[in-house]
Amino acid sequence: MRLLATVVARPSAIQSHILLIMLLLTSSLSASDKCIHFREAKEHIGAMKCVNGKVLHVKEGEHGATFLDFCEDYRACTFTVVVFARDLKHVGDVRYLSGKDVSIHGKIQEYDGRAEIVLNRYQQLRGEAAHIPPLPRDYDVEKRGRYSAGTFSHPTAARKPSRKKQQPAVSIEDTTTDSEE
Repeated sequence: MRLLATVVARPSAIQSHILLIMLLLTSSLSASDKCIHFREAKEHIGAMKCVNGKVLHVKEGEHGATFLDFCEDYRACTFTVVVFARDLKHVGDVRYLSGKDVSIHGKIQEYDGRAEIVLNRYQQLRGEAAHIPPLPRDYDVEKRGRYSAGTFSHPTAARKPSRKKQQPAVSIEDTTTDSEE
């Protein structure tokens, strides 16, 4: 009797696993349907949203921040994505995203009159953008990727100014006796 109960219970367990997988697939598909176009992002400031668009340019700004631009002229664009230098190692080589359609999930914030999402981990990316390669090992964030990080050497101690030895003091008597002779 126990064996029969086990056999009967297994198909229902398998069916529930299949149902769970189908539910997860359906919910992930519906989540991608809820993405908004990047031009609509300014209307959703403060909300956690998925934003779609084609990255036209990947530019490095001051202090190592990297910007994903969705318009030809970034100054006229209403939306941007920023990756700070400290987050590049967690995100990957974002230069790969140039020219690609991306879906980015995150909180839409307002900065300098535009909507933006701060990209700080690769899990925020969906679609083909989710498979970007990691940063090259010799990529130096502080030098904006132009130089290898090199090797670390300890700084040398500051040198103290050397003191010049003073000549022994000459008395007036010594100078007068030398001149008289």
